[in-house]
Amino acid sequence: MDLLFLSFLFFLLVSSSSAAVVSYDGRAITIDGEHRILLSGSIHYPRSTVEMWPDLIKKSKEGGLDVIDTYVFWNIHEPRRRQYDFTGNNDLIRFLKTIQDQGLYVVLRIGPYVCAEWNYGGFPVWLHNLPGIEFRTVNDVFMDEMKNFTTLIVDMVKQENLFASQGGPVIIAQIENEYGNVMSPYGDAGKAYIEWCANMAVSQNIGVPWIMCQQSDAPQPMINTCNGWYCDQFTPNNPNSPKMWTENWTGWFSWGGKDPLRTVEDLAYAVARFFQNGGTFQNYYMYHGGTNFGRTAGGPYIITSYDYDAPIDEFGNLKQPKWGHLKELHAVLHSIEKPLTEGNITNIDLGNSLAATIFATPEVSSCFLANNNKSSDATVTFQGNTFKVPAWSVSILPDCKTEAYNTAKVNTQTSVMVNKPNQSEDQPASLNWKWRPEKIDDTVHHGKGQMSARGLLDQKAAASDESDYLWYMLRVNLKKKDPIWCENMTIRVNGSGHILHTFVNGEHVGSQWAKYGVFNFVFEKNTKFKPGKNQIALLSATVGYQNYGPMFDTIRSGVVGSVEIIGRIGDETITKDLSGHKWSYKVGLHGYDHKLFEPDSALASKWKSGDLPTNKMVTWYKTTFKAPLGSDPVVVDLLGLGKGEAWVNGRSIGRYWPSYIAEDGCSTDACDYRGPYDNNKCVFNCGNPTQRWYHVPRSFLEDDENTLVLFEEFGGNPFLVNFRTTVVGTVCANAYEKSTLNISCQGRPISAIKFASFGAAEGTCGSFEKGVCEGSKDAVSILEEFCVGAECCSIEVTEDIFGKTNCDSSVTKRLAVEAVC
Repeated sequence: MDLLFLSFLFFLLVSSSSAAVVSYDGRAITIDGEHRILLSGSIHYPRSTVEMWPDLIKKSKEGGLDVIDTYVFWNIHEPRRRQYDFTGNNDLIRFLKTIQDQGLYVVLRIGPYVCAEWNYGGFPVWLHNLPGIEFRTVNDVFMDEMKNFTTLIVDMVKQENLFASQGGPVIIAQIENEYGNVMSPYGDAGKAYIEWCANMAVSQNIGVPWIMCQQSDAPQPMINTCNGWYCDQFTPNNPNSPKMWTENWTGWFSWGGKDPLRTVEDLAYAVARFFQNGGTFQNYYMYHGGTNFGRTAGGPYIITSYDYDAPIDEFGNLKQPKWGHLKELHAVLHSIEKPLTEGNITNIDLGNSLAATIFATPEVSSCFLANNNKSSDATVTFQGNTFKVPAWSVSILPDCKTEAYNTAKVNTQTSVMVNKPNQSEDQPASLNWKWRPEKIDDTVHHGKGQMSARGLLDQKAAASDESDYLWYMLRVNLKKKDPIWCENMTIRVNGSGHILHTFVNGEHVGSQWAKYGVFNFVFEKNTKFKPGKNQIALLSATVGYQNYGPMFDTIRSGVVGSVEIIGRIGDETITKDLSGHKWSYKVGLHGYDHKLFEPDSALASKWKSGDLPTNKMVTWYKTTFKAPLGSDPVVVDLLGLGKGEAWVNGRSIGRYWPSYIAEDGCSTDACDYRGPYDNNKCVFNCGNPTQRWYHVPRSFLEDDENTLVLFEEFGGNPFLVNFRTTVVGTVCANAYEKSTLNISCQGRPISAIKFASFGAAEGTCGSFEKGVCEGSKDAVSILEEFCVGAECCSIEVTEDIFGKTNCDSSVTKRLAVEAVC
């Protein structure tokens, strides 16, 4: 993640004509002699579309960011050795120039290992199959390939003059990624590898600093940085290095997992604490997460959505209040940039988990008041003034006298998003489906493959990254006099596919899949074999190759063995191990080979119109639809389907799996922002599909007729499928007295004020109630006059406007509003 240091009054302009000198002195990053605190947000270019980039970057800048952070994805740029792709969504240079056009800087995380919940951590799978290779250690084969790709990226960026030393936007680059988390098993070779990485990076001569995140022993001149939920206690390994937080995690993900919510109060608290404790650079991971289109999601079992509960959601909408509350924080931090980077620092322990920090220059002093208590609010007397500081919050006083911002006092609206029906046609009734079965006779009956090998191959070795699917096929001759022959025989398969479909003699015996986090499993089912030749066909399906951990590249996928026939005769169990036999292999499926997902497929005329089957495994479905009216983001509802992949006009919108239900463990209590956050806190959606709605970028759609194709692996019902638009349905806001209420329907008019009260309103969005005290004027009428009919409105929250209240002096008065869009 990157840094922010822009406010509305102070925009950093990146000039293409003059080079910028980027340096650091332990206290701050310096650009052209000026000390900066940098606020950044991660946006990964392949997870959105080219058409979305300008709007996403504009919203990031409006949110107060100075920098956009992005990984560079080796596997999409070099899908085959020495064959490169920098087109379309993969156009890294265009992405960097789009950022430059908005006047923002870039942190370029070349890696080239990126993790990123991306397939195989961003490594191209062909690397795995190079003779003699070992990943991320002192290995000549790996280091030659890594250096080749790193140099390729550096040279491309240099050629376009995009490093700051050339007048471009790239102010920082990263080599390797989170290696320190997994380094121990590599031993001395790991230490030597990190030294090599540093030397190789320096030899690229890019004229801007290099970083290594989560690498406490990063060799100079590498700057080691922190990733995590909180990094305020992080200290770099060199006193001359700036304190940098490259990943401030805004949320979480996974198939079978619950929906995460990291509250904006906690996220803002983490950021404010970081800068209170000497931070220089902070990056949100993610600021916009986007979508894992195609088969890019890794993990395994990373979902198609990469929304990450980020300030800009998967579809490009502002996620409120997260975006707005952080924007206010960024503006305050930028307003005190000089004392933060140049002032003398005084830390004061006020007791009971309270702390004050003063940043003082000869001209101005700015202060932070932190209440790190997890439950108790505090009244703090500081420099002759009294401040109410809620638990688990930080107040920022730009002049050490007046509170300009508190992380727990959210004045920004909450936007409740809704999915509106497609108004261009009556869906799902208007969708006329066609279908065709996946052709599997050649594999399940005849065992026809593309290659053969003795023993069971790792799916990475056999299929590389050409497909999620690999057939393992074997013909076994069983005689009645065979010791194993009996009436009670089973087939047992040790799998790590992560999904296995088993066929014997053309009949589907059964399917099984791993649960998230435990990807090895044993499949065993009673099976009817016949005397003579028996055809075994195992279809292994992966859901993203492993992308993290020590030696993750060596973790086997597919049918890892053993495969056995088990006979049980009375108390005796006899095992026939088939693992070492000569197996045949076929990569992929017939429909993929013939591109059934493309509108102009050669087999387009062979779709069937009648007797549409449902709940039938390995089946293809196709329909046409009209694009929803307007310009709002489009989603498709795939509830009722099992598992598979979806294409719109031939472009994959990713894997789907709505039959995977989120696990138990959700709390029915309201989410409390107070206290440390992790991915098990504030989780929702138990008992519902992990993901139901899938992003269809507007750029994928045609004005007239569009085609949707589904490959259904498990079996499902397409009759419920429909397209919708995602928009703001209602907005709620809590604006404290002497602040400004701002509400917006993000491009649509405010149609009604459902609730408004100035005083001590209770409840949350959707369930507001009047409290024990209230202003003397009718708040609903005032808001109706100011706001109804407008796309957005602003109003000062004062007793002059809403009338005097009879509230007790201990009440923090606020205006609570719920508006309908």
